[in-house]
Amino acid sequence: MSNIRTRLTYQFAGLVTLLFILFALGVYFFSKLYLEKRFYQRLQDRAITTTTLLFDLGQTDSTVQRIVSAAGSESLLNETISVYNEPTKGFLFSTNPAGTAFHAQFVSQLQTASPTLYLRRAEYRVVAIRLTGRMGSNWVLVSGINQAGSDALADLRKILIVMVLAAVGVLTGVGWLFAGRALSPMTSIIGQVNAIFPANLGRRVEHPNDADEIGRLVATFNRLLDRIEQAMFVQKMFIANVSHELKNPLTKINSQIDVALIQPRTSAVYEQTLQSLHEDTRILIQLTNTLLELANVSILADKMTFEPVRLDELLWEVKTRLLAWHPEYQVHLAFPDFPDDENALLVRGNRSALGVLLTNLLDNACKFSPEHAGFVTFKASTERVALTVFNRGVPIPATDLPHVFEPFFRSNATAFASNGHGVGLAVVKQITELHEGSVSVQSDTAGTTFSLVLRSLGKS
Repeated sequence: MSNIRTRLTYQFAGLVTLLFILFALGVYFFSKLYLEKRFYQRLQDRAITTTTLLFDLGQTDSTVQRIVSAAGSESLLNETISVYNEPTKGFLFSTNPAGTAFHAQFVSQLQTASPTLYLRRAEYRVVAIRLTGRMGSNWVLVSGINQAGSDALADLRKILIVMVLAAVGVLTGVGWLFAGRALSPMTSIIGQVNAIFPANLGRRVEHPNDADEIGRLVATFNRLLDRIEQAMFVQKMFIANVSHELKNPLTKINSQIDVALIQPRTSAVYEQTLQSLHEDTRILIQLTNTLLELANVSILADKMTFEPVRLDELLWEVKTRLLAWHPEYQVHLAFPDFPDDENALLVRGNRSALGVLLTNLLDNACKFSPEHAGFVTFKASTERVALTVFNRGVPIPATDLPHVFEPFFRSNATAFASNGHGVGLAVVKQITELHEGSVSVQSDTAGTTFSLVLRSLGKS
């Protein structure tokens, strides 16, 4: 496969060749028209001269023939001048008696009102002029071959072919040089890109001109590297945190089993151990499910089906399911200014994903509240649906607020308040962005409030 430089040179050469061929054809065509027009003019001049002599002398004998022959400063190739008399329907004379038969084939075309005719037959060009005088109505026919014009056109063809080939060759070389010069920064860029590995992913491609196309390409590539670097960092953090989060409950489970197997225990001790193992297993399952949710949101985002979802009904379903899982939780729902238009309660989204989002928000509020209580305020309009989820838990420090939606982030203020893993809010953030919504958090001494805003279908 040819490189860009070669393809650009070929395209440039093809374009230049086409333009020069069109130019050469134009020059040749107009030159041919000019030479033919000039030749016809010479024939017409000979015919006018003959007509004038015939009119002035009033005879068609050998004297006129000699005068006509002498009137031309330069004889044309195979020149023949004939006079055709219409009343007698015969030729009065001809400078070349052998040419009378050639002119006879044009007699049928002389029956016209036009005083001048321009005719052609093969390489011959013919001019016929009507003369009306004392001798009646006559046609003077002059024919000849434009040998000089043909030779000039032949020379012109050779010149044009040489010029086109030379110009195409020169300009192709120039195009090759300019293409190489224009693409020379690509060699440097390729070298810089090939030098980037996971170990030095922080390196960036440099280009002296940020305003040209290559500069914009480099800038786009550097932004891609930024995203890749960030993704790899998140991946490393994800793996590290997952390893840590999974290791702790697994190690605890294994230790309890080892202790239980060291020596026989009473039934009560075994039951207590089993209960502890059951709790650790529940935590492990919860963590695994949450990690799967986080992964599925990223992996299955393009495959999600979106449909109108009534968010108030989904909120009730989530509350019912969450209280069944955690009987100690309290979820208080408030619907001030409930809209009359039911379409205002609809959002376009994936019902399952939105259910995970609401579940994580309510579970987070109840989990980090001393009384395990969350307070939800639901408001809807024709433009948006807004939810606020409030709890009276320990306030989150201002320095930690920008990071609460990052995977595995846990604020020091709440790290010991619950057995959280720092994944649920990251899932909330991803699902919200997939639905083109927004989620934010505020925290003070009164408590912590999460605000969710989604676009309503009220206007549709």
